[in-house]
Amino acid sequence: MATVTHVCTLDYVAKMLDEDPELLEAIVYNDDNLAYGAIISVYTGQDETVTALTDDGIDELNDMLRAARITTETWHAFLDDFVDDKDLVARIKAQAPR
Repeated sequence: MATVTHVCTLDYVAKMLDEDPELLEAIVYNDDNLAYGAIISVYTGQDETVTALTDDGIDELNDMLRAARITTETWHAFLDDFVDDKDLVARIKAQAPR
């Protein structure tokens, strides 16, 4: 693994990938969903953090989302498996497919 010299906040990654920030938060909430070291917690205060991803993490997340969107069925199964927030899942499923 190459030395990490920068990271991108999850909000910025959502804009880059044109994804819902809440969806990305839900996916990376379980750090087992991406390779070790891909998800970085940046402390902005004593009890405040911002989640960020390495370049490898962004690539891995993008590949994961692309593979999940092959069909509507695989997308819905992905959402059910990776997102614990049922309201968020319902909202994302109701959106027009890409």
